[in-house]
Amino acid sequence: MNIRNLFPAALICAAFATPALAAPTAQSPVAAAVKLADWQLAHLDDLSHIPRATEETRKTRGWEQAVFWVGMTALADAGAPPRITEAVLAMGRRNAWRPGDNLYFADDQAIAQAYVWAAGHGAGAAALAPTKAAFDTVVDKPAVTTLAFAIPPEGYGATECLKRWCWCDALFMAPPAFAELSRQTGDDRYLRFAMKEFWATTDFLYDPAEHLYYRDSRFFERRDNGRKVFWARGNGWVFGGMARVIPLLGAGSADRTRMEALFKDMAAKVKSLQKPDGYWAPSLLAPENSPPETSGTAFYTYGLAWGIHQGLLPRAEYEPAVRKGWAALERAIQPDGRLGWVQQVGDRPDQVLPSDTQYFGVGAFLLAATAVAELDRKPR
Repeated sequence: MNIRNLFPAALICAAFATPALAAPTAQSPVAAAVKLADWQLAHLDDLSHIPRATEETRKTRGWEQAVFWVGMTALADAGAPPRITEAVLAMGRRNAWRPGDNLYFADDQAIAQAYVWAAGHGAGAAALAPTKAAFDTVVDKPAVTTLAFAIPPEGYGATECLKRWCWCDALFMAPPAFAELSRQTGDDRYLRFAMKEFWATTDFLYDPAEHLYYRDSRFFERRDNGRKVFWARGNGWVFGGMARVIPLLGAGSADRTRMEALFKDMAAKVKSLQKPDGYWAPSLLAPENSPPETSGTAFYTYGLAWGIHQGLLPRAEYEPAVRKGWAALERAIQPDGRLGWVQQVGDRPDQVLPSDTQYFGVGAFLLAATAVAELDRKPR
């Protein structure tokens, strides 16, 4: 696969110049995030702005919308107006606090992150009950299957290993919900399950030489002009997921010590791969002629800013990357208010256009905004 073949030369020359010419806004990160959140809320039921919308996109309990709501919880915690919290609570009530229909599928567990947050922000124990019932089944009767990713003739959804976390995206979707449920209930079964599966996936998909994750086992041998294929958003899922899980691990615990070390290893690699324009290329090791891409960029900006604030990353070394990433994200806001340059649903690097947006890209932007705002509040 050569991602550069996906982009006609004329499109590259014309479209890629747009973000470089646009001036960043002067508003605070939280104000920028609230403005974008309001835009997305106003378009929540309008899929016409999503170029590759499918039936999955329509699912209010599916992962595409779930990541937006995860970002909304972070925005609410960052001091956004009460309407942001109310929107999350209203969503949960509409969904009757139910995760997705597939108990063992991490993508269908992602929405539970918003539910467990809501339980502590006005919704009460009722918001936990359906998630707890679903997760009880998962931890008491864990799936037994290989992590090798093999799509059968029946199609993607029938892939056996999807009952476990056999694709790197899953490390954002599921572990934070399991870990937070343990914190709120005092039942460590959920956290123990999450850590067991997290490390199993990491041992399988993490390339210690490159300090990056393969999306799944199908990519072990794939190359982009001779270079390994590491997908920006895929690694962004993992990097952002660790930022959400690490605070829920016991101080000094073996899991926390190991995950913090992994996070720092990834951070160093991620920083080295940022392009001069502040974005990360969809194919991380093949940046030539690559488009702006905001979902991966948002997750990296979020993770790096969070890591600085937590004292895991030296501020002097990593803050320039955060500032470049945030400026790139600001430039990606389109004239109509949408977040542009979001690579659409997929499992590998792909083409991206200025008008491309998606719920999960907005969610990642909100996470980045809140982490940058927290960094702004921390004395240098």
